[in-house]
Amino acid sequence: MTAIRLMPYLLIFMTLPALGDVEIGGSGATCAEDPACINRMHSEIPMAARAKPGERIVMRGRDAGDVYLDPDEYAEAESSPREGFGVVHPLVGPVYIEGADVGDVLAVTIEAIDPGPVGWTSASAFGFAGDAVGSESRFIVWRLNDDFAETEAIPGVRIPNGSFPGVVTTMPGPGLLATILDREQRLADAGGAVYVPDTDLAQPSSLCGEEGTRSGECLRTIPPRENGGNMDIRYIKVGSTVYLPCLIEGCGLAIGDFHYAQGDGEVSGTAIEMDADITVTTQVLRDGPDLSQGPHYEGPASLLSIPSSRFYATTGFPLKAEGDIPRDIEYLASAKVADLTNLSKDLNLAAQNALVAMVNYIVSRYGYDRTQAYMIASVAVDLRIAQLVDVPNVGVTAILPLDIFVNR
Repeated sequence: MTAIRLMPYLLIFMTLPALGDVEIGGSGATCAEDPACINRMHSEIPMAARAKPGERIVMRGRDAGDVYLDPDEYAEAESSPREGFGVVHPLVGPVYIEGADVGDVLAVTIEAIDPGPVGWTSASAFGFAGDAVGSESRFIVWRLNDDFAETEAIPGVRIPNGSFPGVVTTMPGPGLLATILDREQRLADAGGAVYVPDTDLAQPSSLCGEEGTRSGECLRTIPPRENGGNMDIRYIKVGSTVYLPCLIEGCGLAIGDFHYAQGDGEVSGTAIEMDADITVTTQVLRDGPDLSQGPHYEGPASLLSIPSSRFYATTGFPLKAEGDIPRDIEYLASAKVADLTNLSKDLNLAAQNALVAMVNYIVSRYGYDRTQAYMIASVAVDLRIAQLVDVPNVGVTAILPLDIFVNR
């Protein structure tokens, strides 16, 4: 009775046999050379493959920056060797799911993830709080195996394999597409942090590129939205099932942004980014969950645990120095903010303070520089909500798994 209550949709199809394999992606040296690779979202992107519900879909995907790395060449650099932010994120797809139509729910179960041999992490202005923690720009390379990741750039740290796809999505329908374009442009016009459509390195170029037929309409993959997308939830691993809305005929499933490991928050702007092969199966639900507020997912509770036998944690509250205006709310131009030293219910500021405390701890306890500590936090530290009711000081806690430190 309990199992039925916890996993009502999973039990509907978990006993169905897989019908076969559909393999897609991985050809060509770059996303632009791969007919099954896209880095934008639009309702008119042509389908790259078809699959029946229950069939295994094997997707051969590229890292978030579409960059080939040799760990014997260098361990770190000031920035990524691949120029152009427009390439983010290469996705495999879209895949037409036979029998699926508008209004259905697509259940995507992750069966396997095979990580590539090399990964990377960067700290840059794109991160959550590099200015607050005092981080510099840096790009490091990891050696990966089935069990853990190591890098010469942060000696003494071994990160366990926690592979998952950052992006799991269906294509937006015309109605949702129009809504997203309008609200994000209005946010951009107000000075908010948002990435509106651009044509630089856009794929498919025939639709989304500079000369494309829908060049001003193709969505960047940076934020998650109602159709899924770049959710960056580390719990969506092997054994989990993601529920996505079907907004066009065939749904248009696409997956990418593969991470070897990530802390909740991905605070430096990246996880351990990697190439990977992922195997998924799908089922179509005619009467699935209400996804109007965003996708759902489920799986065994073991996926929620931290990969360590012990942890150390810091806390943060929405407190600041008088005169400071947090950069994330500067665009609101509130005359009240600068004079206050306490912002009511500001989870963003609380999370930043918990992160700064954790970076300070890693630096003082383990001797790493601030950028190394920031990157460790991005790939291993979980930022979790502690409480939302104790106004004005909502709380965030940062959890550091201690087993990642070897020989220390």
